[in-house]
Amino acid sequence: MGWALRITAGGLAVAVAGAAGLLWGGLRMTAPGPLAEPAAVVIQRGSGLEAIAITLDESGVIDSPLIFALSAKLTGGMRNLRAGEYAFAPGVSMDGVLRQLRDGKTVVRRLTVPEGLTSAQIVALLRSEPALTGEPKAVPEDGTLLPETYHYQFGDSRDALLERMRVAMDQALADAWKQRAPDLPISSARDALVLASIVEKETAVPAERSRVAGVFLNRLEQGMKLQSDPTVIYALTDGGGELGRALTRADWRYESPYNTYHASGLPPGPIANPGRASLLAAVKPERHEFLYFVADGTGGHAFAKSLPDHNRNVARWREVQRKVNGGSDAAVD
Repeated sequence: MGWALRITAGGLAVAVAGAAGLLWGGLRMTAPGPLAEPAAVVIQRGSGLEAIAITLDESGVIDSPLIFALSAKLTGGMRNLRAGEYAFAPGVSMDGVLRQLRDGKTVVRRLTVPEGLTSAQIVALLRSEPALTGEPKAVPEDGTLLPETYHYQFGDSRDALLERMRVAMDQALADAWKQRAPDLPISSARDALVLASIVEKETAVPAERSRVAGVFLNRLEQGMKLQSDPTVIYALTDGGGELGRALTRADWRYESPYNTYHASGLPPGPIANPGRASLLAAVKPERHEFLYFVADGTGGHAFAKSLPDHNRNVARWREVQRKVNGGSDAAVD
């Protein structure tokens, strides 16, 4: 009988010790952690509990990888633990960290693609994002990617993001074409895309987009050449982006179907990736009689209906240029 009591007492001691250990571990799990400042930590795909605990410990998020791993194992193990990039708040408890990993509350990153970039420039932008993975299979055609702000997560592929841009452009162009004004001198959504790309490169002033589009459509209706400087730059750089110098009169004579000083009508394809506003401007242009425009020195443009008026605007612009930099003649439209 005494022997049985001794065994029971021993078992009770073990049970009490175990309960105390669990209580202590539970308190450690819910106590504030060691993190002093916000931190982002990447949990790699395929990581086991031990690797996750070590990563969190080395990042200063937790201070007891053993207790973290044991608690995680006792409460479901690897079930629902998700890889990705996590942002942890200062003092987050190990229990809070575990809940974040199970809720999959990963960091959502943002990438803003500016309007007017070529596809090669957009691909270069994606390559500069270290959180993205993979090499793009190819540079998409210009005009097929919609400039916008895109959300993504650590480890997403560059090709997947490019595909989202392609789908977004297809939808934006289709939506714009449905809203087109009647009697446009262009016959397809593709033509509208090409025109929108020129408008995008010609003006950075939102209020001018529909007016600039109207100038080019007036020229098309009258059989005039578009004479757009950005098309010359596109031809000279083979779609590579910025020229890095001012255009010369010799450049205007450069033989290319994209040079609208040399070739009539719209170029054979877009010269950039236009945004939604330029797409709408191309299909819903301002109705006016302007045939010419030139920079006015304030960031916008001066518009003219006749060549004599345009020449006077050009003279004013050249005077501004002379005052600013000693004045090489600016290329004009």
